[in-house]
Amino acid sequence: MQKIKTLFFFKEVWQRNLVVLWFGCFMTGVGASLISPFLALYIDSLGNFSKQSLNLWSGLVFASTYLITAIVSPLWGRLADQKGRKLMLLRAAVGMGISIFLMGFVTQVWQLLALRMLLGLFSGFTSNSTALIATATPKKYSGKVLGTLATGTVGGTLLGPIIGGGIVQATGYRTTFFITGIILLLVFLLALFFVKEDFIPIEKTDIKNSPGIFAKLPYRNLILGMFLTTFMIQLTNMSISPILSLYVREIMHQSGNITLMSGVVASISGIATLLAAPRFGILGDKIGTQKILLGGLVISFIVFIPMIFVTNIWQMVALRFIMGLADAALVPSVQAILMRFTPSDVTGRIFSYNQSAQSLGAVVGPIVGSLVAGYFDYRYVFLVTAIFVCINLVSVLRYTKKLTAQI
Repeated sequence: MQKIKTLFFFKEVWQRNLVVLWFGCFMTGVGASLISPFLALYIDSLGNFSKQSLNLWSGLVFASTYLITAIVSPLWGRLADQKGRKLMLLRAAVGMGISIFLMGFVTQVWQLLALRMLLGLFSGFTSNSTALIATATPKKYSGKVLGTLATGTVGGTLLGPIIGGGIVQATGYRTTFFITGIILLLVFLLALFFVKEDFIPIEKTDIKNSPGIFAKLPYRNLILGMFLTTFMIQLTNMSISPILSLYVREIMHQSGNITLMSGVVASISGIATLLAAPRFGILGDKIGTQKILLGGLVISFIVFIPMIFVTNIWQMVALRFIMGLADAALVPSVQAILMRFTPSDVTGRIFSYNQSAQSLGAVVGPIVGSLVAGYFDYRYVFLVTAIFVCINLVSVLRYTKKLTAQI
């Protein structure tokens, strides 16, 4: 009881919110990832598809959520700056919970596509958690705090596919959607009762439009560069998502416990990220976040190449674990840079624009991966992804040089 009082009454507000939102992001990660690694297999169960059409439908269904998110995120960000981030947390949790719950009832792939688009309309729990934490956390702790917050989503994403694989194996695909919906409604209650925000509303007349925001940013080029970096990171991460379970099925020669191993392959990178992200955040606060970001991109490029040549599932598991180390250095580093160089009165919109960039990457990535897999082979997806990582590395080198000069 004393520990509970210490947690919710005696810590600094930003520390308490970090604990609560970490758990909220963790549960959101679990809910969002229960079915994601098996979504292509679920689509395959909704009709008779050729290999090419299955790959294309998988890419469209994956991408649709992020396309809608990219469109609406700036609108939600503007509303967050005007009404508060906590309200956006509640909106996201309820909308996502209902949308995913209804996915358990679909009988046609177009119905699943429509609900995935609705999911995109209500998304934003993690980005608003980041914005809420960013506005209240002392700048000197930014790397550590955002790295810690990132482990919540990563930890949930880590456990989700493993849990989902077991549920699918025992009860089928549809149960996972029902469980996910219930989890997200629990997230709503968690945010409602335990998150505290000391928010000063901004009047409509005082809210700048997008050109006005960017015109007055002291580090405008750096911020825009980080948006591009976020886009490329998400593109490369998501390019393999639609085909990952199908690639696992091919490696295993369509025999064995494919759903469970798909969950392991999808989750193993999360173990590495969960362990490494806070440590990279602390290290970034000491030696420079830009160095951590560059190191993560170098590791990513090196790891994607041997994924082309794997011949058994355990080689893929090992490479995905190393990939998780790279992921631990990427998104939290970008968020820490944005947090450090963004004025507090536009934090909600800057992070919403960053989410739009992330969502656009999540739109382009699955489509690129699906097209490459459909017209060539699954292995070529990793080659194309490595090329995009290399392009991103060059871009980050350019903008972090400017960062070093400006500091």
